[in-house]
Amino acid sequence: MTAAAAQPLRLGIAGLGTVGIGVVKIVQRHADLLAARTGRPVVITAVSARDRTKNRDADLSGYAWETDPVALALRDDVDVLVEVMGGHEGPAKDATEAALKAGKDVVTANKALLAHHGQALAELAEGLGRVIRYEAAVAGGIPVIKALTEGLAGNQIRRVMGVMNGTCNYILTRMETAGLPYETVFEEARQLGYLEADPNLDVGGIDAGHKLSILAAIAFGTKVSFANVVLEGIGCISIDDIRRAGDMGYKIKLLGVAQMTGRGLEQRMMPCLVPAASPLGQLQGGTNMVVIEGDSVGQIVLRGAGAGEGPTASAVMGDVLDIARGLRLPTFGQPAAGLADPIPAAVSAPAPYYLRLELMDKPGALAKVAAVLGEAGVSISRMRQYGHEDTSAPVLIVTHKTTRDAIDVAIAALPATGVVLGAPVALRIEEV
Repeated sequence: MTAAAAQPLRLGIAGLGTVGIGVVKIVQRHADLLAARTGRPVVITAVSARDRTKNRDADLSGYAWETDPVALALRDDVDVLVEVMGGHEGPAKDATEAALKAGKDVVTANKALLAHHGQALAELAEGLGRVIRYEAAVAGGIPVIKALTEGLAGNQIRRVMGVMNGTCNYILTRMETAGLPYETVFEEARQLGYLEADPNLDVGGIDAGHKLSILAAIAFGTKVSFANVVLEGIGCISIDDIRRAGDMGYKIKLLGVAQMTGRGLEQRMMPCLVPAASPLGQLQGGTNMVVIEGDSVGQIVLRGAGAGEGPTASAVMGDVLDIARGLRLPTFGQPAAGLADPIPAAVSAPAPYYLRLELMDKPGALAKVAAVLGEAGVSISRMRQYGHEDTSAPVLIVTHKTTRDAIDVAIAALPATGVVLGAPVALRIEEV
């Protein structure tokens, strides 16, 4: 049967924001190409959004309109629900469940929905013989989900890590290149429209933590466990930290790391130092990067646009075309019923740490700090003292490998020395 004679795959698009309109444009612009690549036409039959009168820079006149996304999901002329509304509760969740129960497949860009309800939705979909595809939910246009579930399926994954929030990477690199403080660049990002309505989703690491929890589930065969992701945002990072880390050969990134160890599953999204010469260290602006390490393949690096109309819509359409071709995989790469309950690691793997301290200009101040660190079991690898500022002096310390618990014990004991001003900053140095 030719593509022209084959039954079309009919899409219902719930959400007509940046990503939804991007999908509309691809379907309209590349209709012949999509049909040639799948063997059947791919068409949009209906759409849904709250405001029908809004100018969306796309011709939507040929599509049925539903104000209720659940009604869209239940339409007889929709085969696949494309959910690009966002939000882990309410309409997005209701429409996704309704579509699956009505015998339809779902393509979503909603990382929060999967991070909070991924296991239940996967079990629902697989129990009904349906599929949920979500390439666009993690790292925008980078095909990291496909890499883990398909291309690297023959590997035991050792570690997944990456920079998965372009806004945070923009802020940190802008601070570095322009020499601006965090507060100034944060406001600049807000004015440019880079921040979510709730900025803490970005700068607090929550958005990136959602993505990390999804990757960890695929990589290690566990149920999604966003609640066990250790989150720390970038608000504590100063321009001095960026400059001084640079002096010591490092860059600061909001870095997600997931790995299975003898202590359990580690999932952390926090500011870390990475070698400046590494691929992650060289990553600039709003670009995303995911690094995957497998026992057979070694290390691979995936880099690209992590957000935006074109890249995210591209990922959505990749999933749509897989469905059109008949590719059907379990949601997280293996049957949801067999995914293990993750045991969160009580203690992270040891690593070197960067410590920034402001010391009073007193004789013996450094000796007191060194003694506290030694008592906590933290040994010093490198130390640098900067010029005195009246009665204080900034000091940087890079430790040998140690645990975060030991660092916290040392930090808690430092005020008793009487020589430390303000709150110390401690950042993990990740080996990449």
